[in-house]
Amino acid sequence: MDTETGPGFDTEALRRGIEGQDATALLSLYADDAELRVVDRNTQPSHPMVMHGREQIAMMLADVYSRDMTHKLDQCVVQGDHVAFQESCQYPDGVRVLANSMMSLRDGKIVDQTVLQAWDAEE
Repeated sequence: MDTETGPGFDTEALRRGIEGQDATALLSLYADDAELRVVDRNTQPSHPMVMHGREQIAMMLADVYSRDMTHKLDQCVVQGDHVAFQESCQYPDGVRVLANSMMSLRDGKIVDQTVLQAWDAEE
């Protein structure tokens, strides 16, 4: 895993939260007024799924990280107040998901995140 540690953002906490499937730990990385957008096969770029604030983000994180699947932080780069990372996931039936995120920080907390997800095609 490539990791650059920037001031104020804990990339190791991000890794532990993702790989440990710990939604509460991940939520602690977000500012109260954070916004998270997801673009994938169901929510296209012109109509992304948008979550506003920690309460909505908490529900999404709890759903994703409670699923029977593995999560791995493949890469993470911090540059100033911006973070980019790649996460790979796999369900027990072999279906894989790849997610790339771009985030903006304020005082070391995530205030804005866009996630692009690609899923294996259904057979």
